[in-house]
Amino acid sequence: MSTPELRTPDRPVAPAPRLPWPALLAMSTGGFVTIMTEALPAGVLPAMSADLGVGQSAAGQSVTLYAVGSIAAAIPLTAVTGRLPRKRLLLVSVGGFAVANAVTAVSPSYPLTMAARFAAGLVAGLLWALLAGYARGIVAPEQRGRAMAVAMTGSTVALSVGVPAGTLLAGLVGWRFTFGLMSVAAVALTGWMLLVLPEPPGRSGQSRTPVRRVLRMPGVTAVLAVTATFVLAHNVLYTYVAALLAPLGLDGRTDTVLLVIGLSSLASILGTGALIDRYLRPLTIAASALLAVAALLLAAALLGSAGWPAYAAAAVWGLGFGGAATLLQTAVADAAGPAGDLAQSLLVTCWNLGIAVGGLTGGLLLDHAGPSALPWSALVLLAAALATTLGARRHGFPGGATGACEIDSRSS
Repeated sequence: MSTPELRTPDRPVAPAPRLPWPALLAMSTGGFVTIMTEALPAGVLPAMSADLGVGQSAAGQSVTLYAVGSIAAAIPLTAVTGRLPRKRLLLVSVGGFAVANAVTAVSPSYPLTMAARFAAGLVAGLLWALLAGYARGIVAPEQRGRAMAVAMTGSTVALSVGVPAGTLLAGLVGWRFTFGLMSVAAVALTGWMLLVLPEPPGRSGQSRTPVRRVLRMPGVTAVLAVTATFVLAHNVLYTYVAALLAPLGLDGRTDTVLLVIGLSSLASILGTGALIDRYLRPLTIAASALLAVAALLLAAALLGSAGWPAYAAAAVWGLGFGGAATLLQTAVADAAGPAGDLAQSLLVTCWNLGIAVGGLTGGLLLDHAGPSALPWSALVLLAAALATTLGARRHGFPGGATGACEIDSRSS
């Protein structure tokens, strides 16, 4: 890591290059559309299940099928399309959201809705595998943490504002209208990206790296294990948040609780963007610890049938979850170096395995053990995520601020 240059009369300090804000904001909006598509069913589950004539646990599998699509797509599509232009692939991905959300909005049947959700997951798997590497690839090495934080902000805004607003809008005009609106947004985003996205340089050879070689890179498997357990814990709770709130007398306040989670997540991503380049390890440890505290508060609320701890849990929940995607994507990119795109596809697969298994496991727990079993199950998973993070001090989540710098210098 180089030391800052001092300003002298004959040697002025060169200004830092400016971030490509239009491109990063367009990618951030892509993350917004993706997370809105993924997470909205959690906020509209009662209405969606009633309209499709199925139970809430069955409607919750709309989240699972989306995740299964992402799992099926991330690694093979990233490998197959490794030599294709990144910009073209992002445009195809966003256009896929427009089609899938339009079908969801007008679908008259449960099977067709599930098929559309699976298709949305397919394009999401490709988009998430590309997004982090794209953001890192169009900026200077010293700006990669900030660039990724900006590109990931849209997903947090979706949780903080989009999903609660979509839940509220769905209550007023119907969940189908909300999905239709997201389809229109995806069409507009495709045009915006066409205008502002540059093509990132330097893609030679990445597509030839075998998956097994990436998995053998020091730290990669640790990051993937933390990703799977952390996201599984989050989605056991998040997918069935409406069912968690019902015994507390808050079944009509799902949008408010989601708003608290989201606003707290937004604060988390802002803090992550400012600190990630120096404090990746402590921030990742804090993320698992905070989500564990949120699960404990929810468990306490269900034991006492009191509603107010749920709001405290939501605030802590958002602080733990908001910056997690940026932290984990940065960690795996630093560990994988030049094999970044393929490593991101592995992370996307683990992330969506967490979503899929979370939706399935949460549904089984809800049906057979009731909502009180959900936070305790999440606590076990978070303990595993925290233990893995603590154990990966040398590789994966290294201590100090030098790890990323050393990896960047080796891969440049």
